[in-house]
Amino acid sequence: MVEYGFIRTDLASEARRAVNLENIRGIWYSEKEISGLRVSDMKITTEEGSSIIGKPVGRYVTVECGKVWLLSDIEKENIVSVIAEYVEELVPKGNRTVLVAGLGNRDVTPDALGPRTVDGLIVTRHVKEADPELFERIGQEEIAAVAPGVVGQTGIETLELICGAVDRVKPSVLIVVDALAARSVDRLGTTVQISDTGIAPGSGIGNRRREINRTSIGVPVIAIGVPTVVDSSTLVYDALSRAGIEEIDSALRGVLENGRNFFVSLKESDVAVAETAELISSALNRAFCRP
Repeated sequence: MVEYGFIRTDLASEARRAVNLENIRGIWYSEKEISGLRVSDMKITTEEGSSIIGKPVGRYVTVECGKVWLLSDIEKENIVSVIAEYVEELVPKGNRTVLVAGLGNRDVTPDALGPRTVDGLIVTRHVKEADPELFERIGQEEIAAVAPGVVGQTGIETLELICGAVDRVKPSVLIVVDALAARSVDRLGTTVQISDTGIAPGSGIGNRRREINRTSIGVPVIAIGVPTVVDSSTLVYDALSRAGIEEIDSALRGVLENGRNFFVSLKESDVAVAETAELISSALNRAFCRP
């Protein structure tokens, strides 16, 4: 079935579904289970691979968590440990100053993941400047955080605000947290993607802003995201594919085109976003806890 561009996803693990990786150079993919969690790891090393997958060159780790709002404390602890492990692996080693940017609109529930994550962080940069002795006792690396909102609220591009923060803080790494779009409703609130490629805010809903990556920022950028919406045309098209419908007529194509302007989220979006934000902030706090 020809996709006609109706499939929209921010997840590298979903993008690879339509691709046979056997004869493609520059793409490495593996899956394994860690603490009961399915973890996929994809590395795109060439521009050819990037073009085929539709994602920038870099590494993409996907942790399938399940419905975190229904999990036990022990299961949530396992998720925190796995996310923290991969963040530590991707972030450059050494003395680190970390800037975390929680992207998105706090007032729109499916888009509030970034700001809600920032709420749960242990920020320490101000403590280091005011009381170095207390900073040493806290046991966290130097961490600063910002929730820049969206351009519709501020009139300022997210990239511009983050560049200003980077210029002042001078971090060794920038971590951006944002809500994503998925192909399948099964992914909503149940999957965490960690990548070292940066992010284009709003790209998942077709509202692409200037990219936040190492080229535009000047420091390594780690992106952490959770799918919270599905494009309605993607949802319908995926259902047609699963039903074995191989061709679509012009009338159905028109319906799918109109569906690009609508997005579907979970009825449990409020609790799903709150729970996943808490897991990510806990994982970041653990990742940057000094030994």
